[in-house]
Amino acid sequence: MKIGIIGSGSMGSGIAQVAATAGHEVYLCDKNPDALVKARDKLLKILNRLVEKGRLDDVESKAIFGRIYFKPDFASFGDCGLVIEAIIENLEIKKSVFKELEAIVNKDCILATNTSSLSVAAIAAACENADRVIGIHFFNPAPLMKLVEIIPAIQTGESVITASRELIESWGKLTVQAKDTPGFIVNRVARPFYGEALRIYEEGIADFATIDWAMTELGGFRMGPFTLMDYIGNDVNYIVTETVFTAFYFDPRYKPAFTQKRYSEAGYLGRKSGKGYYDYSENAEKSIPNKEEKLGHQIKDRIVSMLINEAADALFLNVASAKDIDLAMSKGVNYPKGLLEWADEIGIQNCVDRLDDLYNEYHEDRYRCSPLLRRMAKVGEKFYQYA
Repeated sequence: MKIGIIGSGSMGSGIAQVAATAGHEVYLCDKNPDALVKARDKLLKILNRLVEKGRLDDVESKAIFGRIYFKPDFASFGDCGLVIEAIIENLEIKKSVFKELEAIVNKDCILATNTSSLSVAAIAAACENADRVIGIHFFNPAPLMKLVEIIPAIQTGESVITASRELIESWGKLTVQAKDTPGFIVNRVARPFYGEALRIYEEGIADFATIDWAMTELGGFRMGPFTLMDYIGNDVNYIVTETVFTAFYFDPRYKPAFTQKRYSEAGYLGRKSGKGYYDYSENAEKSIPNKEEKLGHQIKDRIVSMLINEAADALFLNVASAKDIDLAMSKGVNYPKGLLEWADEIGIQNCVDRLDDLYNEYHEDRYRCSPLLRRMAKVGEKFYQYA
Protein backbone atom coordinates (compact mmCIF):
# COMPACT_ATOMS: atom_id res chain seq x y z
CA MET A 1 0.00 0.00 0.00
CA LYS A 2 1.20 3.50 -0.86
CA ILE A 3 1.00 6.06 1.96
CA GLY A 4 0.60 9.81 1.59
CA ILE A 5 1.73 12.24 4.30
CA ILE A 6 0.83 15.93 4.29
CA GLY A 7 3.22 18.17 6.20
CA SER A 8 6.99 17.65 6.36
CA GLY A 9 7.55 18.99 9.88
CA SER A 10 8.93 16.77 12.64
CA MET A 11 5.61 14.91 12.99
CA GLY A 12 4.96 14.38 9.29
CA SER A 13 8.51 13.31 8.48
CA GLY A 14 8.52 11.06 11.55
CA ILE A 15 5.36 9.29 10.40
CA ALA A 16 6.89 8.98 6.92
CA GLN A 17 9.96 7.30 8.46
CA VAL A 18 7.73 4.85 10.38
CA ALA A 19 5.70 3.92 7.27
CA ALA A 20 8.79 3.57 5.07
CA THR A 21 10.50 1.41 7.70
CA ALA A 22 7.42 -0.85 7.59
CA GLY A 23 8.01 -1.30 3.85
CA HIS A 24 5.56 1.19 2.34
CA GLU A 25 6.17 3.54 -0.55
CA VAL A 26 5.62 6.97 1.02
CA TYR A 27 4.81 10.32 -0.59
CA LEU A 28 5.70 13.15 1.78
CA CYS A 29 4.05 16.36 0.62
CA ASP A 30 4.70 19.95 1.63
CA LYS A 31 3.84 23.01 -0.46
CA ASN A 32 6.82 24.83 1.06
CA PRO A 33 9.90 23.74 -0.96
CA ASP A 34 12.32 24.88 1.75
CA ALA A 35 10.51 22.72 4.31
CA LEU A 36 10.80 19.70 2.01
CA VAL A 37 14.55 20.18 1.60
CA LYS A 38 14.94 20.57 5.36
CA ALA A 39 12.88 17.41 6.00
CA ARG A 40 14.89 15.44 3.45
CA ASP A 41 18.24 16.49 4.97
CA LYS A 42 17.03 15.84 8.52
CA LEU A 43 15.68 12.39 7.67
CA LEU A 44 18.93 11.41 5.96
CA LYS A 45 20.85 12.57 9.04
CA ILE A 46 18.59 10.52 11.35
CA LEU A 47 18.98 7.37 9.26
CA ASN A 48 22.78 7.80 9.10
CA ARG A 49 22.84 8.18 12.89
CA LEU A 50 20.87 4.93 13.26
CA VAL A 51 23.47 3.20 11.10
CA GLU A 52 26.28 4.61 13.26
CA LYS A 53 24.54 3.30 16.38
CA GLY A 54 24.10 -0.14 14.83
CA ARG A 55 20.28 0.00 14.84
CA LEU A 56 20.16 -0.23 11.05
CA ASP A 57 22.64 -1.45 8.49
CA ASP A 58 23.56 0.67 5.50
CA VAL A 59 21.40 -1.34 3.09
CA GLU A 60 18.30 -0.97 5.30
CA SER A 61 18.91 2.74 5.75
CA LYS A 62 19.19 3.37 2.02
CA ALA A 63 16.11 1.24 1.34
CA ILE A 64 14.02 3.23 3.84
CA PHE A 65 15.18 6.55 2.43
CA GLY A 66 14.59 5.30 -1.12
CA ARG A 67 10.95 4.54 -0.33
CA ILE A 68 10.20 8.16 0.60
CA TYR A 69 9.38 10.59 -2.19
CA PHE A 70 9.35 14.31 -1.40
CA LYS A 71 6.54 16.05 -3.28
CA PRO A 72 5.34 19.68 -3.53
CA ASP A 73 1.66 18.80 -4.18
CA PHE A 74 -1.00 16.07 -3.85
CA ALA A 75 -0.73 14.81 -7.44
CA SER A 76 1.01 11.57 -6.35
CA PHE A 77 -1.77 10.63 -3.90
CA GLY A 78 -4.07 9.20 -6.58
CA ASP A 79 -3.41 5.55 -5.77
CA CYS A 80 -2.58 5.85 -2.04
CA GLY A 81 -4.46 3.56 0.33
CA LEU A 82 -4.00 5.96 3.27
CA VAL A 83 -3.24 9.67 3.50
CA ILE A 84 -2.32 11.19 6.88
CA GLU A 85 -2.51 14.95 7.38
CA ALA A 86 0.01 16.36 9.88
CA ILE A 87 -0.16 20.14 9.48
CA ILE A 88 -0.94 23.15 11.67
CA GLU A 89 -3.70 22.78 14.30
CA ASN A 90 -6.17 25.00 12.50
CA LEU A 91 -9.62 23.58 11.78
CA GLU A 92 -10.42 25.67 8.71
CA ILE A 93 -7.06 24.89 7.07
CA LYS A 94 -7.49 21.16 7.74
CA LYS A 95 -11.03 21.16 6.32
CA SER A 96 -9.77 22.91 3.19
CA VAL A 97 -7.02 20.29 2.77
CA PHE A 98 -9.43 17.37 3.16
CA LYS A 99 -11.84 18.87 0.65
CA GLU A 100 -9.00 19.23 -1.85
CA LEU A 101 -7.74 15.70 -1.13
CA GLU A 102 -11.08 14.05 -1.82
CA ALA A 103 -10.98 15.18 -5.43
CA ILE A 104 -7.59 13.47 -5.96
CA VAL A 105 -7.56 10.16 -4.05
CA ASN A 106 -9.43 7.00 -5.04
CA LYS A 107 -12.76 6.07 -3.45
CA ASP A 108 -11.20 3.45 -1.14
CA CYS A 109 -8.46 5.68 0.27
CA ILE A 110 -8.64 6.30 4.03
CA LEU A 111 -8.17 9.96 4.96
CA ALA A 112 -6.65 10.49 8.41
CA THR A 113 -5.89 13.54 10.51
CA ASN A 114 -3.09 13.59 13.06
CA THR A 115 -4.84 16.34 15.04
CA SER A 116 -4.13 16.27 18.77
CA SER A 117 -7.24 18.09 19.93
CA LEU A 118 -9.55 19.24 17.11
CA SER A 119 -12.90 17.67 16.21
CA VAL A 120 -12.47 14.78 13.77
CA ALA A 121 -16.20 15.02 12.97
CA ALA A 122 -15.77 18.65 11.88
CA ILE A 123 -12.83 17.73 9.64
CA ALA A 124 -14.78 14.79 8.17
CA ALA A 125 -17.73 17.06 7.43
CA ALA A 126 -15.62 18.80 4.79
CA CYS A 127 -15.74 15.57 2.73
CA GLU A 128 -18.61 14.17 0.68
CA ASN A 129 -17.59 10.66 1.78
CA ALA A 130 -17.10 11.46 5.46
CA ASP A 131 -17.24 7.78 6.44
CA ARG A 132 -13.62 7.28 5.29
CA VAL A 133 -12.20 10.00 7.57
CA ILE A 134 -10.60 9.04 10.90
CA GLY A 135 -8.20 10.45 13.49
CA ILE A 136 -4.82 8.71 13.72
CA HIS A 137 -2.85 10.60 16.36
CA PHE A 138 0.87 9.83 16.66
CA PHE A 139 3.06 11.20 19.44
CA ASN A 140 6.32 13.03 18.88
CA PRO A 141 8.85 11.69 17.97
CA ALA A 142 6.75 9.23 15.94
CA PRO A 143 9.54 6.69 15.28
CA LEU A 144 10.20 6.31 19.04
CA MET A 145 6.77 6.66 20.64
CA LYS A 146 4.85 3.37 20.63
CA LEU A 147 1.35 4.73 21.21
CA VAL A 148 -1.09 5.87 18.54
CA GLU A 149 -4.61 7.09 19.32
CA ILE A 150 -7.30 5.97 16.86
CA ILE A 151 -10.24 8.40 16.89
CA PRO A 152 -13.30 7.57 14.79
CA ALA A 153 -15.63 10.46 14.00
CA ILE A 154 -19.34 9.78 14.35
CA GLN A 155 -19.33 9.48 10.53
CA THR A 156 -16.45 6.95 10.34
CA GLY A 157 -17.30 3.50 8.94
CA GLU A 158 -16.53 0.39 11.01
CA SER A 159 -14.38 -1.08 8.23
CA VAL A 160 -12.24 2.08 8.25
CA ILE A 161 -11.71 1.79 12.03
CA THR A 162 -10.66 -1.87 11.74
CA ALA A 163 -8.40 -1.31 8.73
CA SER A 164 -6.72 1.71 10.35
CA ARG A 165 -5.96 -0.10 13.61
CA GLU A 166 -4.64 -3.19 11.84
CA LEU A 167 -2.40 -1.13 9.56
CA ILE A 168 -0.92 1.02 12.34
CA GLU A 169 -0.36 -2.05 14.54
CA SER A 170 1.46 -3.70 11.62
CA TRP A 171 3.90 -0.78 11.87
CA GLY A 172 4.82 -1.97 15.36
CA LYS A 173 2.65 0.56 17.22
CA LEU A 174 0.24 0.12 20.13
CA THR A 175 -3.19 1.54 19.36
CA VAL A 176 -5.92 2.77 21.70
CA GLN A 177 -9.35 3.88 20.59
CA ALA A 178 -10.82 7.14 21.86
CA LYS A 179 -14.10 8.96 21.49
CA ASP A 180 -13.97 12.12 19.39
CA THR A 181 -13.93 14.52 22.35
CA PRO A 182 -11.47 17.40 22.97
CA GLY A 183 -7.94 16.16 23.67
CA PHE A 184 -8.98 12.51 23.12
CA ILE A 185 -7.27 10.49 25.89
CA VAL A 186 -3.74 11.77 26.44
CA ASN A 187 -4.15 15.51 25.89
CA ARG A 188 -7.31 15.50 28.01
CA VAL A 189 -6.15 13.36 30.94
CA ALA A 190 -2.68 14.99 31.07
CA ARG A 191 -3.94 18.55 31.53
CA PRO A 192 -3.65 18.57 35.38
CA PHE A 193 0.02 17.54 35.14
CA TYR A 194 0.67 21.00 33.74
CA GLY A 195 -2.29 23.00 35.04
CA GLU A 196 -2.09 21.96 38.70
CA ALA A 197 1.69 22.36 38.74
CA LEU A 198 1.25 25.91 37.44
CA ARG A 199 -1.47 26.56 40.03
CA ILE A 200 0.80 25.33 42.86
CA TYR A 201 3.52 27.69 41.60
CA GLU A 202 1.11 30.63 41.28
CA GLU A 203 -0.04 30.11 44.87
CA GLY A 204 3.58 30.41 46.01
CA ILE A 205 3.62 26.91 47.49
CA ALA A 206 6.78 25.89 45.61
CA ASP A 207 9.04 26.97 42.76
CA PHE A 208 9.54 25.22 39.41
CA ALA A 209 12.51 23.12 40.51
CA THR A 210 10.82 21.92 43.70
CA ILE A 211 7.65 20.87 41.88
CA ASP A 212 9.71 19.05 39.25
CA TRP A 213 11.75 17.33 41.96
CA ALA A 214 8.58 16.17 43.75
CA MET A 215 7.12 14.67 40.57
CA THR A 216 10.29 12.90 39.43
CA GLU A 217 11.94 11.79 42.68
CA LEU A 218 8.78 11.10 44.69
CA GLY A 219 6.25 10.52 41.91
CA GLY A 220 8.44 8.52 39.53
CA PHE A 221 7.70 10.62 36.43
CA ARG A 222 10.48 10.80 33.85
CA MET A 223 10.22 14.58 33.62
CA GLY A 224 8.71 17.15 35.92
CA PRO A 225 5.92 19.33 34.51
CA PHE A 226 8.06 22.44 34.00
CA THR A 227 10.92 20.53 32.39
CA LEU A 228 8.38 18.83 30.13
CA MET A 229 6.63 22.09 29.19
CA ASP A 230 10.03 23.56 28.31
CA TYR A 231 10.74 20.47 26.19
CA ILE A 232 7.37 20.61 24.38
CA GLY A 233 7.47 24.38 24.02
CA ASN A 234 5.42 26.75 26.16
CA ASP A 235 3.67 28.14 23.10
CA VAL A 236 2.60 24.67 21.90
CA ASN A 237 1.54 23.45 25.35
CA TYR A 238 -0.40 26.64 26.05
CA ILE A 239 -2.29 26.46 22.73
CA VAL A 240 -3.34 22.85 23.42
CA THR A 241 -4.56 23.83 26.91
CA GLU A 242 -6.45 26.83 25.53
CA THR A 243 -7.98 24.68 22.76
CA VAL A 244 -9.16 22.01 25.21
CA PHE A 245 -10.49 24.68 27.63
CA THR A 246 -12.51 26.36 24.86
CA ALA A 247 -13.73 23.07 23.42
CA PHE A 248 -15.05 22.00 26.84
CA TYR A 249 -17.17 25.16 27.04
CA PHE A 250 -14.72 26.78 29.48
CA ASP A 251 -14.84 24.02 32.10
CA PRO A 252 -12.58 25.33 34.93
CA ARG A 253 -10.77 21.98 35.14
CA TYR A 254 -8.95 22.90 31.93
CA LYS A 255 -8.40 26.60 32.62
CA PRO A 256 -5.05 27.87 31.26
CA ALA A 257 -2.57 29.60 33.58
CA PHE A 258 -1.54 33.24 33.27
CA THR A 259 2.03 32.22 34.08
CA GLN A 260 2.29 30.08 30.97
CA LYS A 261 0.59 32.73 28.85
CA ARG A 262 3.04 35.38 30.01
CA TYR A 263 6.06 33.12 29.46
CA SER A 264 4.81 32.41 25.94
CA GLU A 265 4.22 36.11 25.26
CA ALA A 266 7.72 36.93 26.52
CA GLY A 267 9.23 34.40 24.12
CA TYR A 268 10.32 32.13 26.97
CA LEU A 269 9.30 29.03 25.03
CA GLY A 270 11.69 26.55 26.62
CA ARG A 271 14.61 24.67 25.13
CA LYS A 272 13.98 25.86 21.57
CA SER A 273 14.33 29.52 22.60
CA GLY A 274 17.11 28.93 25.14
CA LYS A 275 14.95 30.04 28.05
CA GLY A 276 11.64 28.95 29.57
CA TYR A 277 10.95 28.08 33.17
CA TYR A 278 14.66 27.26 33.23
CA ASP A 279 17.63 28.99 31.62
CA TYR A 280 19.35 26.75 29.05
CA SER A 281 22.27 29.02 28.25
CA GLU A 282 25.74 27.55 28.61
CA ASN A 283 26.73 29.22 31.89
CA ALA A 284 23.27 29.34 33.47
CA GLU A 285 23.02 28.71 37.18
CA LYS A 286 21.13 25.49 37.93
CA SER A 287 17.89 25.81 39.92
CA ILE A 288 18.08 24.05 43.30
CA PRO A 289 14.87 22.42 44.60
CA ASN A 290 13.66 22.46 48.17
CA LYS A 291 13.84 18.75 49.02
CA GLU A 292 11.61 18.89 52.08
CA GLU A 293 9.78 15.56 51.84
CA LYS A 294 6.52 16.60 53.48
CA LEU A 295 6.15 19.45 50.99
CA GLY A 296 7.19 17.17 48.13
CA HIS A 297 4.57 14.55 48.97
CA GLN A 298 1.88 17.23 49.26
CA ILE A 299 2.73 18.45 45.75
CA LYS A 300 2.91 14.94 44.30
CA ASP A 301 -0.33 13.78 45.95
CA ARG A 302 -2.23 16.87 44.77
CA ILE A 303 -1.17 16.54 41.12
CA VAL A 304 -1.57 12.75 40.99
CA SER A 305 -5.05 13.00 42.55
CA MET A 306 -6.08 15.48 39.88
CA LEU A 307 -4.70 13.21 37.15
CA ILE A 308 -6.56 10.20 38.57
CA ASN A 309 -9.76 12.25 38.73
CA GLU A 310 -9.40 13.19 35.06
CA ALA A 311 -8.74 9.57 34.05
CA ALA A 312 -11.76 8.39 36.06
CA ASP A 313 -13.98 11.02 34.44
CA ALA A 314 -12.79 9.98 30.97
CA LEU A 315 -13.88 6.44 31.82
CA PHE A 316 -17.16 7.70 33.31
CA LEU A 317 -17.96 9.53 30.06
CA ASN A 318 -16.93 6.56 27.86
CA VAL A 319 -14.04 8.35 26.19
CA ALA A 320 -12.14 5.04 26.21
CA SER A 321 -11.88 1.78 28.12
CA ALA A 322 -9.98 1.57 31.42
CA LYS A 323 -7.32 -0.53 29.73
CA ASP A 324 -6.87 1.97 26.87
CA ILE A 325 -6.78 4.97 29.24
CA ASP A 326 -4.00 3.43 31.30
CA LEU A 327 -2.13 2.22 28.22
CA ALA A 328 -2.37 5.69 26.68
CA MET A 329 -0.92 7.42 29.74
CA SER A 330 1.85 4.89 30.38
CA LYS A 331 2.92 4.56 26.73
CA GLY A 332 1.84 7.91 25.26
CA VAL A 333 3.41 10.20 27.87
CA ASN A 334 5.49 7.66 29.80
CA TYR A 335 3.74 7.97 33.16
CA PRO A 336 5.22 5.60 35.76
CA LYS A 337 1.99 3.55 35.75
CA GLY A 338 -1.58 3.71 34.54
CA LEU A 339 -3.59 6.27 36.53
CA LEU A 340 -6.53 3.93 37.21
CA GLU A 341 -4.11 1.25 38.40
CA TRP A 342 -2.50 3.93 40.58
CA ALA A 343 -5.91 4.81 42.03
CA ASP A 344 -6.39 1.18 43.05
CA GLU A 345 -3.01 1.25 44.83
CA ILE A 346 -3.72 4.52 46.66
CA GLY A 347 -7.28 3.48 47.46
CA ILE A 348 -10.33 5.00 45.76
CA GLN A 349 -11.61 6.47 49.04
CA ASN A 350 -8.24 8.15 49.64
CA CYS A 351 -8.47 9.73 46.17
CA VAL A 352 -11.99 10.98 46.91
CA ASP A 353 -10.89 12.39 50.27
CA ARG A 354 -7.96 14.29 48.72
CA LEU A 355 -10.19 15.81 46.05
CA ASP A 356 -12.89 16.72 48.57
CA ASP A 357 -10.25 18.39 50.76
CA LEU A 358 -9.17 20.52 47.79
CA TYR A 359 -12.76 21.38 46.90
CA ASN A 360 -13.60 22.28 50.50
CA GLU A 361 -10.55 24.53 50.66
CA TYR A 362 -11.03 26.34 47.35
CA HIS A 363 -14.72 25.88 46.49
CA GLU A 364 -13.71 25.80 42.83
CA ASP A 365 -15.30 23.48 40.31
CA ARG A 366 -11.88 22.44 39.01
CA TYR A 367 -11.60 20.23 42.12
CA ARG A 368 -14.96 18.46 41.78
CA CYS A 369 -14.65 14.71 42.26
CA SER A 370 -15.69 12.45 39.39
CA PRO A 371 -19.03 10.74 40.10
CA LEU A 372 -17.41 7.44 39.14
CA LEU A 373 -14.73 7.76 41.86
CA ARG A 374 -17.35 8.63 44.45
CA ARG A 375 -19.60 5.71 43.46
CA MET A 376 -16.71 3.24 43.50
CA ALA A 377 -15.54 4.43 46.92
CA LYS A 378 -19.08 4.01 48.26
CA VAL A 379 -19.30 0.33 47.25
CA GLY A 380 -15.61 -0.47 47.80
CA GLU A 381 -14.79 -1.32 44.17
CA LYS A 382 -11.48 -1.11 42.31
CA PHE A 383 -10.90 -0.34 38.65
CA TYR A 384 -9.19 -3.67 38.10
CA GLN A 385 -11.18 -5.67 40.64
CA TYR A 386 -12.28 -8.20 38.04
CA ALA A 387 -9.25 -8.01 35.73
